[in-house]
Amino acid sequence: MPGELVRVADHDVRPGIATDLGDGDEWPEIRRKVAAADILLISTPTWVGYMSSIAQRVVERLNAEQSETDDEGRPGMFGKVGVVAVVGNEDGAHKITADLFQSLNDIGFTIPAQGGTYWNGEAMKGGDYQDLDETPEAVASTNATLVRNAVHLAELLGKQQYPAS
Repeated sequence: MPGELVRVADHDVRPGIATDLGDGDEWPEIRRKVAAADILLISTPTWVGYMSSIAQRVVERLNAEQSETDDEGRPGMFGKVGVVAVVGNEDGAHKITADLFQSLNDIGFTIPAQGGTYWNGEAMKGGDYQDLDETPEAVASTNATLVRNAVHLAELLGKQQYPAS
């Protein structure tokens, strides 16, 4: 199953809840990639106990999808799986995951069992997940479960879509 990493911070994604905000807005191309994908992973750092403003921007732009439908009247993101990964060196991962899950669900994504993973370093200390010598076993196990469950659910939804509206 091929995948693509899109680092939204590297793109001009304007604030708002529209599918296209005009000349220079790079969201339409990212949106096309999301629409073509079976699984969307939103990954965010924990900043002052909250998701990054960039992750929030993605949710805001995805909000426009609530008014987009397929040929049978289903919201456009129905049949897609949404998962979440959070990293940081302070607490907040559960709240961030809950906020993202609710947003993704409202937009039409399906959340698999154990569809969230996180790593938090020691509070008030430096250190980033990407700088670890190895992934802690508990995190590696959770990551693997997330992937298995997301792929399983995406395969099921690919075979049998939600009923038409």
